[in-house]
Amino acid sequence: MASPVEAISAAVRSERLRRGLSLSGLARLAGVSKATVSQLEAGTGNPGVETVWALSVALGVPFSQLVTPPRSAIRVLRANEGSPTHAEESDYTATLLASCAPQARCDIYRICAEPGRARRSAPHLPGTTEHVIITTGRASAGPLDQAVELDIGDYVSYRGDLPHVFHALAQETSAIFVLEQN
Repeated sequence: MASPVEAISAAVRSERLRRGLSLSGLARLAGVSKATVSQLEAGTGNPGVETVWALSVALGVPFSQLVTPPRSAIRVLRANEGSPTHAEESDYTATLLASCAPQARCDIYRICAEPGRARRSAPHLPGTTEHVIITTGRASAGPLDQAVELDIGDYVSYRGDLPHVFHALAQETSAIFVLEQN
């Protein structure tokens, strides 16, 4: 794990390059010396809160983005991991795989279902679109009056802000759902 100074150093350099600024340009915008920015990026500086704050304002990023070490770009969730939520009236389980940032407004789920009673869903928030990809088995999915049969690898999208259904047609049916809100 990077030290706080290493994290700040990497973040400042990354944001400076992303914005296409030179060391001098960033120093001028932040009101600090070019030597201060150069030392900080080299990991040899020991910046105070004021310096980091000035750099964050000049770069147009939150202070926390410069002082918090970045999370790994890779996230693995194994097939048997996660917290499944079970339906009350059908053999249907949803496991949240990823929840996107609020501005992205999408969630990704793994669904496991068995034949029997269909999973009927009430409308989600206005502007919601559901995307479904069948990974094992077969299912019927879509709006209540227009559900379509899907086999492994098939994809369907439909308005999720209307009543809709997912009905497993084969044992051990699973699917990936993406709920997107526009």
